[in-house]
Amino acid sequence: MIGLIAKKIGMSRVFLPTGEAVAVTYLEVQPNIVVRTKSKDRDGYDAVVLGVNAKKWKTRKGAEHTRFGLQKEFTVDSLDGMDAGKELSIDVLPAESMVTVQGMSKGKGFAGVVKRYGFGGGPASHGSHFKREPGSIGMRGDPGRIFKGKKMAGHMGMDNLTLKHRAVLVNDIKKNLIGIKGPVPGPCGAHVFLTLESTQK
Repeated sequence: MIGLIAKKIGMSRVFLPTGEAVAVTYLEVQPNIVVRTKSKDRDGYDAVVLGVNAKKWKTRKGAEHTRFGLQKEFTVDSLDGMDAGKELSIDVLPAESMVTVQGMSKGKGFAGVVKRYGFGGGPASHGSHFKREPGSIGMRGDPGRIFKGKKMAGHMGMDNLTLKHRAVLVNDIKKNLIGIKGPVPGPCGAHVFLTLESTQK
C-alpha cells in the first residue's frame, strides 16, 4: 500500500462524538513528490520512491537538478498514475483509516539499568553499598561468560520503532495536518513514515 512522509508537530487531544477525549499526535504532511519508480519487470517488485524538501540547484554548465532532503521507498500494489514528478497529499490517508507508523525514538544517551530497563536497585538507606547497580551479571566457571542480550547499562533510545494499527482521527486538508491516535516515536520536528493499512477502522 502507498505511504507518505510526514513531520511530527506535537501532541494534543480531540473529542469523539461520544464525548471521549483521545490523545492524538499531529503530523504535517509536506508535498510528497514521486522521485522514481521501481517495476516488477526491472526490479522484481513494484515500488515508488517519495521525496520531501525539494530544492533546485544548478551545475556549472547550467543544468538544473532537484535534490530532496529525505527520500523513502514504499511498495505499492500498482504503478498506475505514479509517474515521476507526481505530488501526493494527505488525500491518500483519509480520516477513519488505519496506518502503520515507522520512526526513530528519542535518543537518551548512556543510561544505567534502572532507567533503561526499570531495575529496582538496592536500598537507598544510608550505609547501603548497593543502590542503582545491576547486581550479579555472570555465572560460575561454566559457562564462564556473559550471554549476549544481557540487560546492562548502555545507549538508550535511537531505535527504529514500528507501530501498527494506528487510527487517523484528524485529516485537515487546508493545513496539511493529520492526527494519529496515540503517541508517535521521535521528537518534534522528526520525520516519520506512514503506510496505509486500510481505509476503515
